[in-house]
Amino acid sequence: MHIITTLGPAGAETMLCRMVSGMDGARFENEIVSLTGILDLAESMQGIGVRVRTLGMKASVPNPFLVVRLAKWIRESRPHVVHTWMYHANLVGAFAAHLASDVPVVWGIHHSVLDPLVDKRRTMLVNRACALLSRRLSARIVCCSQASLRLHKELGYASEKLEVVPNGFDLEQVKPDPIARASLREELGIPKDTLLIGMAARFHPHKDHCNFLQAAALLHEQKPEIQFLLCGLDIRWQNSQLAEWIDAAGLRDCCHLLGVRQDMPRVFAGIDIATTASRSEAFPIVIGEAMACGTPCVVTDVGDSAIIVGQTGIVVAPGDPNALANAWWKLIDAGPEIRGRLGVAARRRVQEHFAISNIVARYQAIYTQLATGTLHGELSHTFPPVCSVDPQ
Repeated sequence: MHIITTLGPAGAETMLCRMVSGMDGARFENEIVSLTGILDLAESMQGIGVRVRTLGMKASVPNPFLVVRLAKWIRESRPHVVHTWMYHANLVGAFAAHLASDVPVVWGIHHSVLDPLVDKRRTMLVNRACALLSRRLSARIVCCSQASLRLHKELGYASEKLEVVPNGFDLEQVKPDPIARASLREELGIPKDTLLIGMAARFHPHKDHCNFLQAAALLHEQKPEIQFLLCGLDIRWQNSQLAEWIDAAGLRDCCHLLGVRQDMPRVFAGIDIATTASRSEAFPIVIGEAMACGTPCVVTDVGDSAIIVGQTGIVVAPGDPNALANAWWKLIDAGPEIRGRLGVAARRRVQEHFAISNIVARYQAIYTQLATGTLHGELSHTFPPVCSVDPQ
């Protein structure tokens, strides 16, 4: 049984669905419980026979009766393993599993930074409680990045239970698309030879859209023909804060806001440069997806972004629009042939280190070990060997 805070269109939720879809159906049966009623991804899971239920919790109103209901569901389903995803689900799911039975609980960690100026006080308190209870309530603690593991070790989580399993990518689903470039520009109503820089991220302070737009304004001064694409949750012109930033940067005529997309492989394959501007990440899925589509990336040096990209793109400091704009300029100036070579190398890197089949195998090994009471070897604290990172 997987217990997650929401099934909305975000990183951890996407990884859960991707991982469940790739598991061996002859050996494993999955069901998913969402604490809240946000169920954007539920239909795709139900389509492959996975049972999806929601507790209907309200984000601002803790309800102990719903924890008891979850414990009842666990008793009825009798899972061999409960896997919880993210802080709130880790705490609620572990308490419910403790009430229900002695089923082992795997905690999933998808944060690499906790900022009291950005993260809600409730999240900070839940994280503190998880740290205190980690030795008692969790059997294993799986972090999606090395940065996450380091942070939570420092926060007092049970270090002997911490390990790293990175996010993974289905290379049959995210791949180069030779017609995407033309079709995307046709959709946007821009010339077919327009160079397009894109970022996929929900509207949140951690994603630092302001940094992106400041960098875009700097590049626009030198190369006004370049266009910019933004997509993700609440990335719409109706978002008054975002629209205000775009207008202040003088980018309304060259900036495209697409909201949540269901065709992200096409978007990533259709842009020339993919980017992040984040001030905080753990393991950003959008970087791996863009790389798998053969698109070179410019990323900020947060979480494990630099490890993912390696030498197939450019890494810059967070919160520095000049550095971001200069990195874009380097890839633009390099020309389409060099960008194409970097894109090929980027996809190869994902194939070698982050293929979903390898990630699913690691999770299945964890579940099997916990279900059978066996543990073979040391916990993994790193990704597979990766090449050194040269931000230059």
